Amino acid sequence: MAPFPVLLLLFLLVPLLEIYLLIVVGGIIGALPTVALVVLTAVVGAALARVQGLATLQRLQATVARGETPAIEMLEGVLLLIGALLLLTPGFFTDAVGFACLLPPTRRVLSLWLLKRFMVITPAGRQGRHPGAHQPRTLEGEFRREDDDNH
Repeated sequence: MAPFPVLLLLFLLVPLLEIYLLIVVGGIIGALPTVALVVLTAVVGAALARVQGLATLQRLQATVARGETPAIEMLEGVLLLIGALLLLTPGFFTDAVGFACLLPPTRRVLSLWLLKRFMVITPAGRQGRHPGAHQPRTLEGEFRREDDDNH
């Protein structure tokens, strides 16, 4: 499916779902407790994002120090950012998705799934571009700078 219709659908359905959930929860526990719960999830989410972000940064640095590609750590960093942003958005559905991005077990599963889904292996066995895409090539030749002729 094309990305534009999916994004349009998300931008329409997610706010409607959030409003529905806020009304339902507000009807069960009351308006003020609902607002307090939304604020609490934002505060807890921000603290969790900070702790998990620092832990992920340390793992990324250790991976680079070993000379390995920190693909999972970088992807987890992106998921942490997305999770933190979702937790700052008022609502229970976005909070659930945000916490899923912040909690290490679900974040790791999401990272591995995304890597498997979008990684492309070239015939030589190296990670690379999509098959059929133009591969970079080296052009040999001579050059001279135009401003060198003026001196």
